[in-house]
Amino acid sequence: MAPMEVALILGWWLVGASSAVQLPRPSLSLHPSQGVSLGDTFTLRCHLPRLAAWVWLYQEGGWSYNKGKKKEQNTAEFFFVSTKREHAGRYWCQYRVSESVEVSMKSDPVELVLTDRNFPPPHISLHPEERVGTGTNVTICCWNKDYGAAFLLHKDGRSAPIQRLVPDDVGAVSFTLFGVTPADSGTYRCSYHPKNYPFLSSPLGDSMTLEVTPTPAPPGAEESRGNLVVAVVRGCAAVLIFALGVFFVIDARSLWIRRDESLGGEGI
Repeated sequence: MAPMEVALILGWWLVGASSAVQLPRPSLSLHPSQGVSLGDTFTLRCHLPRLAAWVWLYQEGGWSYNKGKKKEQNTAEFFFVSTKREHAGRYWCQYRVSESVEVSMKSDPVELVLTDRNFPPPHISLHPEERVGTGTNVTICCWNKDYGAAFLLHKDGRSAPIQRLVPDDVGAVSFTLFGVTPADSGTYRCSYHPKNYPFLSSPLGDSMTLEVTPTPAPPGAEESRGNLVVAVVRGCAAVLIFALGVFFVIDARSLWIRRDESLGGEGI
């Protein structure tokens, strides 16, 4: 290759590399964000801070896909129909502006975890069972001895798992909720990532419902608290009366001293 051609190639490469730092980074989102199963349809949406002519979607360790888009659009959507195991994984997107060699930096990654119903759901147990008082430590056990490599604890109403643990040799984990409050009340379930499949998940297992009740005050606590308040008020009143008495005594004594000095001056 001629030196001139090498110089031109290096020049274009340097322009592209430097411009990648200058362009704003896009963002990537997954729809739906949770609960995608094998065979479902999902969409990866690349949000662009600038109008772009080309957008690339990358899968970690897998394929890449590029897509042209209209100038007035600020997003590019990649649709997937009838998902397979190979679609699970980590994704990024990147864009190039129109009529330019400028290429943006890659977006932050998005992870697609697919639910594979070929794996059996895990089992769950709750200790103490169901109804507890505020401040109690609650243990939720999940197990599946044949497949589980990492267990996830889910609470209904929360989009993401609330805890994650790696099981022991018998395929079981114990999630602990320390000092529970009524806010911890709800329905809990478990799932797991099968061994060697970090981006696949089992279906959710059976549910357990936890009810946390406010701990009642011990008998006589309100009466004792009322007596304490009365005692404090009486004590403050006694201190105030004593202070006023001392003030009046000192003030009267000062008055008598000034009077004596006045009378003594008149007798001279």
